[in-house]
Amino acid sequence: QCEEAAYEERRYPAGKWACVTKGEPMYEQSISMSFMKLMRYICKDNSVGCYLGMTVPVLNEIHLTKEGTGLEREVITAYYLPGRFQQNPPVPTDPEIHITERSPLRVITRVFYGMTTEETILREISLFWELLGSTDAVLQGTYIVAAYQNPSVPRRRNEIWFICRA
Repeated sequence: QCEEAAYEERRYPAGKWACVTKGEPMYEQSISMSFMKLMRYICKDNSVGCYLGMTVPVLNEIHLTKEGTGLEREVITAYYLPGRFQQNPPVPTDPEIHITERSPLRVITRVFYGMTTEETILREISLFWELLGSTDAVLQGTYIVAAYQNPSVPRRRNEIWFICRA
């Protein structure tokens, strides 16, 4: 029986994403409100008036406070547009949703399961740094939490992404 790898490196191509930025008092509020806005966009609130299709993972870009002990309030939640909409993305009816072209991305990623709260994310970042040791290969202070399943799924699969320097 093989154990899961502690972490892996991946590359993602450039592409268009629908993004919402929220800065609620709690991380969970920001991602919940942003995701609901994105779901309305995905389901029909767009210029073509149709269901776009769900892609995973949904990304939440976070930043640590200067002290490194908490998360900045502002969280960017991002949904990757399906291939057929990459060239000509439907326009969101919600002015808080922005279509963004993101550059190619190289990340080092580690899986974790369960709820994503500020506390669990800070713990996962700390554990990941312990595994990696001291390195300048990745950014410090900016991370991505990748969600692969509906938040209501118990023990849902998530990943913490450390962003590699160019």
